[in-house]
Amino acid sequence: MMKKIFFAVSILLLVTMIIPFAMHRFTVAEALRPESSEESFRAYDGEEETEIQPDEAAFSVSSERKDELKTEAKSAYLTEYESGTVLFARNENARLPIASMTKIMLLNLCFEKTECGELSFEEKICVSDRASGMGGSQVFLEAGGEYSVDDLIKSVVVASANDASVALAEKMYGSEESCVDVMNEKCREWGLENTSFRNCTGLPAAEHFSSAKDVSVMLTKLISHKDYFRYSIIWTDEIRHAKGNVTGLTNTNKLSRFYAGCDGGKTGYTSDAGFCLAATAKRGTMRVVAVVIGENNSKKRFGDVSTMFDYAFGHFTNHAVIEAGKPLGQTVEVAKGKCGTVGTVAEKDFFVFSKRGEGGEIEVRFEGEKIVAPVRKGQVVGKLIVTKNNVPVGKVNVLADRDVGAKKFIDYLNDVASGWMI
Repeated sequence: MMKKIFFAVSILLLVTMIIPFAMHRFTVAEALRPESSEESFRAYDGEEETEIQPDEAAFSVSSERKDELKTEAKSAYLTEYESGTVLFARNENARLPIASMTKIMLLNLCFEKTECGELSFEEKICVSDRASGMGGSQVFLEAGGEYSVDDLIKSVVVASANDASVALAEKMYGSEESCVDVMNEKCREWGLENTSFRNCTGLPAAEHFSSAKDVSVMLTKLISHKDYFRYSIIWTDEIRHAKGNVTGLTNTNKLSRFYAGCDGGKTGYTSDAGFCLAATAKRGTMRVVAVVIGENNSKKRFGDVSTMFDYAFGHFTNHAVIEAGKPLGQTVEVAKGKCGTVGTVAEKDFFVFSKRGEGGEIEVRFEGEKIVAPVRKGQVVGKLIVTKNNVPVGKVNVLADRDVGAKKFIDYLNDVASGWMI
């Protein structure tokens, strides 16, 4: 009798374990399945379809913390965003094709243009025949059709669209070739010695290459543009064409949905480049940037970057030591001012990056400057020097917290008169 009861209970427990697991797998598979209808297109990203399962390392935080990261990528690089500390590197300077990760540089140029007012998200761009005819990843832009800058940037960030990339390049610089010249100039400005562009899309071309380290720099620059995140967090969206067609968009960076904290990145694939990914993730106050080039398949690139993220968040932390805009409790003397001193605030946040459990003495030293009125609110009036174990690790500008006007002749007379008063 007891054996029958034990057998029945065992069967019941097994069933209760299998059903939720099966339902969970179905739910994730459904979430990844592109929507379709007779009236819409799905943006083609030029990559093979990959079945994603929720129990793969690509989309879960590994419970195993490894002292040494391993990857099958040809090149890999992992850094902490604020300090630039390198957490892992493998062949990081190797010159390799990077496919659509090329568009990271193009997007940097786009957001620089929008921030300086030379390009508006609302303005319309008429798409050329050449842009419309680009192969590979595309959103099927209509030649002669007008699209907003907003929709074109969204198409590049979310769907890696080559046609939208060329349309933006032509709008900003007149031609793709001129845009590529500026992209290469930016490489020289940023010290990217292992990068050379021949187009703005990443389609195969001789002498078109970059490195994991250089791509990391490009992505680090890109995520400094706050508008970028309006697009990078999109999972699915669509753009509408003048003739009534609709193209559905699904983010090529699967980690943006399936890795907690991942809010940006760029995929890439060609037969020469292999499967590539540059991505960023933030948890708490800590942000990291990871790059892999030349993976054997799509699942592997997502899995390796996830493991790199896990390693960073599991082994390291950021300590906030300076808070932007918060009164410092320090004043700076103002010569020839209506007020003899001015209060101060920090220009930006500052974090000290360290290994979890690692000790160390952190000090913040204030250094004021000699200031002569007039002083404007937000003017640099000093700096904060941050040291760890007596070693400088960074500095932050100190700003005036209000205006201080310069003394006029009447103010000096009042000072003299007040000295005479009994």
